[in-house]
Amino acid sequence: MKIAEVEAIYLRLPEVDATRADGTQDTLVVRIHTDEGITGVGEVDSVPLVAKSAIEAPPSHAIATGLRSLLIGENPTEIEKLWEKMYRGTIYFGRAGPAIHAMSGVDIALWDIFGKATGRSVSELLGGMFHNKLMAYASDLMPETPREAGKLAETYASRGYKAMKFGWGPIGRDPKLDEALVKAIRSAVGDDVDVMIDAGLAWDLKGALRMAYVYEEYGVFWLEEPLHSNDIQGYRALADRTSIYIAGGEQESGRSAFQRLLDEGHLDIIQPDLGRCGGLTEGKKIAYMAYDRHKRVVPHAFKTGILVAASTHFAASIPNGFMIEHTVSTSPLARDLVHTPVEFKDGYVSVPGDRPGLGVEIDETVLEKYRVR
Repeated sequence: MKIAEVEAIYLRLPEVDATRADGTQDTLVVRIHTDEGITGVGEVDSVPLVAKSAIEAPPSHAIATGLRSLLIGENPTEIEKLWEKMYRGTIYFGRAGPAIHAMSGVDIALWDIFGKATGRSVSELLGGMFHNKLMAYASDLMPETPREAGKLAETYASRGYKAMKFGWGPIGRDPKLDEALVKAIRSAVGDDVDVMIDAGLAWDLKGALRMAYVYEEYGVFWLEEPLHSNDIQGYRALADRTSIYIAGGEQESGRSAFQRLLDEGHLDIIQPDLGRCGGLTEGKKIAYMAYDRHKRVVPHAFKTGILVAASTHFAASIPNGFMIEHTVSTSPLARDLVHTPVEFKDGYVSVPGDRPGLGVEIDETVLEKYRVR
């Protein structure tokens, strides 16, 4: 079996609010076709057109080549070999950032092909399932007012979610509002629901420490990315001085960045985005790096059903996986792009281990409706 074509498909809603940290408004889907009629799908979480260029760019020289040119004619099941070929072929403009983002979508699609070719699920191919179901937390942007926040939290609890995360939006503008927001959420759901806060890089160290002490009073389970991603020493000081789990890593690509977060930043929970960190191949290495340090892994997945499926297989196949992100966005890309999405029931998702590959198929009508040519 050989790779016959690599598509980088840009999807975008008719109206996009770029002031919102909402990755469900557009996306880049990777579709890889083989000469035996098997097609694999993946997804990239990046600036879509930048990552699309990294895939489609013609060769410049030996270490500056678009991914498509590197992949045509190769055996798609030789995934580790192809990962290294892509990494070396993009060293001039890669090693991190958009090149690794683009590789991530390709890598997911290759695992999908491998599963379909062998009749096995991706989680089985990754080594087997440690968990056949995983807690899924409702993931949403923080509303502007405590009343709205409490109402949304109550809604998600009524849908069966046993954990929920609110992030970005007004967080960091006013400490009193920050406390009022989390107080409203906790009051709405009681003590039996895990509440997480994604601060969206809102504070410096002292601001984050001040709010961490406040959040402790409301039983916040984890505090996500309260500091700038480059403030490794700040993360270390914060993690060492609060009882709340400190989480982060969605913006990183490549395992070296995660080693730094773990060893220098002392993060408790790392959140690789499989559409950005290097795909399932690199994600597995990152997960075991965390496992060796007795840290947990919760993949970031604020995109479509493709990334949710990949994240579910991934989290199920690692011993330190226990939860996945489950966007509650109403975007048709998040809700409708795939047939037979990962099943959610009573707060948990079931791993689609009885379906080959990722276990999802693209709805061509939805894809064509939002495709930008």
